[in-house]
Amino acid sequence: MSPTEGGDTGSTDGMNSPADVEAPKKGPARPTRRLLLGAGAVLLLAGAGAGTAAATGILPGRADKGDDKSEAFTGTTEEITRGTLQGETSAAGTLRFSDSHVLRSGFEGVVTWLPAAGTVLHAGDRLYDAGGESAYLMHGSIPAWRAFEDGMSKGSDIQQLQSALQGLGYFTREPDGTFGWWTIRAIRAWQKDMSLEQTGAIPLGRIVFAPDDLRVGSIKSRVGDKVAVEGDLYDVTSTAQVVDVNIKLADQQLGVVGNKVTLHLPGAVDTTGTISSVGTPTEKSGSGDSKEKERVIPVTIVPDDASVTADFQEVSVTVGLPSEKRENVLSVPVGALVALSPEQFGVEVVQDDNTTTRIPVTTGLFAAGRVEISGEGLAEGQRVVVPQR
Repeated sequence: MSPTEGGDTGSTDGMNSPADVEAPKKGPARPTRRLLLGAGAVLLLAGAGAGTAAATGILPGRADKGDDKSEAFTGTTEEITRGTLQGETSAAGTLRFSDSHVLRSGFEGVVTWLPAAGTVLHAGDRLYDAGGESAYLMHGSIPAWRAFEDGMSKGSDIQQLQSALQGLGYFTREPDGTFGWWTIRAIRAWQKDMSLEQTGAIPLGRIVFAPDDLRVGSIKSRVGDKVAVEGDLYDVTSTAQVVDVNIKLADQQLGVVGNKVTLHLPGAVDTTGTISSVGTPTEKSGSGDSKEKERVIPVTIVPDDASVTADFQEVSVTVGLPSEKRENVLSVPVGALVALSPEQFGVEVVQDDNTTTRIPVTTGLFAAGRVEISGEGLAEGQRVVVPQR
């Protein structure tokens, strides 16, 4: 990668070849970073936070032994560090509440009450009133498919009802799936608290089972509307948030259930997440005016800290998928690189006497604003010149 790629070709006039690079002499101004700042490829890699760049035309491993400055350096420096650099492959995703679906009416008639959008509904809460009937939320994974009444056959749906009533403090026995006296007694106690007729039986539509609490989304019916059975009332989601992202087929090795990722949120807030599911390849329409379709793999991510994302209802995020990794390497901030020639990068090392020496380097992985470097005369803990902020 040439430092002048995409830059002002005029900025290289008068530059020495890599083998002729000399340290600064007394008097002249400090070495310029104009070539580096014009190196669009380097800045692009730094902005993306990941990528591997190898400088072409690298000098033989040799420190450039320059003369001391007449004045001690007093500018901004950073240390050369040794450690692990982790690259990222970025993908655009959407943070949203999971399990979005429509809540439909179990009764026919005029809607007389609905919860407000954004309301979180817990087990035992009223869901809606329609046709003079009320529906309530209970926790369970099996949809209600029949009425609960004396004489019904044993089943897992009865056991689920017993567990739900037990969680609400009404059923005091071990759930067994048999609709008997203890179940009737629990139902009557619950009906009394809900100001319902105490029949000991529950008609189909009275209870809506959901695995978790529900969050009310967009309202589809208004109070006063007449709805039929299965008529749309409002959108609901779970209270858990997820990030949906599509990754390219070429990056499918990065989408592994259990892998950790970085979530870059609005406001320069970063947090982590865990891949919870990976779908099968599917076609996605091209962006903008493009009619071409591309094959992608849908991936779902669960944020590790729900409190960090709690203020967002739905928002675009950037997902950083860990990709290339370098262990036990020297690195510096990307801004420490200087262009020694059109084909050679270097760093400016501050010596113990506060004079500076330019040292040619070979660049490696660019990640998280840093770049892997190697070269003769480099060591962990050395100070390098960086632009003032």
